[in-house]
Amino acid sequence: MNEVFSFGSYYPGDSILHRLDPRTKLLGGLAFLIVSLLARTFAALGVIAGFVVLLYLLARVPAGRAARSLAPLLAIVVIVSVLNLVTNREGAVVFQLGFLRIFEGGVRAFAFLGLRMLLMMCAMSLVTMTTMTLDLTHAVERLLAPLARVGLPAHELGMMLGIALRFMPQFATELQITYRAQVSRGARVASGPLGAVRMLSSVSIPLFTSIFRHAETLSAAMEARCYHGEQGRTRLHPLAFHRRDALAAAVLVALAVAVVTCG
Repeated sequence: MNEVFSFGSYYPGDSILHRLDPRTKLLGGLAFLIVSLLARTFAALGVIAGFVVLLYLLARVPAGRAARSLAPLLAIVVIVSVLNLVTNREGAVVFQLGFLRIFEGGVRAFAFLGLRMLLMMCAMSLVTMTTMTLDLTHAVERLLAPLARVGLPAHELGMMLGIALRFMPQFATELQITYRAQVSRGARVASGPLGAVRMLSSVSIPLFTSIFRHAETLSAAMEARCYHGEQGRTRLHPLAFHRRDALAAAVLVALAVAVVTCG
């Protein structure tokens, strides 16, 4: 079966990005988002775009895989960009059709915000594409560990994140299987919003029944393996920072300086 949900799915490899500590990638991803929000000019976005392209080249992720990974969320970029296109009233009118008027500021906001959101999604997708789910879970747990002293369930939150990341592709696969099963049993696929609602009603019940069954199976498997949370838990490969992580931090600092310089 073709891959249904591919956003951020792990891509096996041995690049320098794959070998970075997952905590470095999570914190670096957060820092990248902040740096992207600091960009105010297209020149700054150009610097960020070059940085993202360099990251993908270092990660050795095929262009087709990267495109498939971003495809499910492109609709969000389009919607936000179009909303800024029609609501921004700065500058002169560049297009008018009836009551609809497009201004220069709207065109700039359309291009600028769309490109910035796309770059942010590319970077965050690369974080999960180069990091296994188990490592991400461990990284979140380690980063939240200091807050466990004040009662925050760091281990449980990390485990919930890992389960959620694993269930998203499973949910999408189950949706496709259920949809095809309903169609094969004679369910009508009507066009238009009303048809979509009817099809959703015929798919939702068996879909969630299947998802709950998987959740119960997972719960039984964890109980059978005597899972008791963090108590007595050890790790074969404990996380550790290396020189490459310090180098990655230095590169992010240089990116921030370049973006601020460009405005």
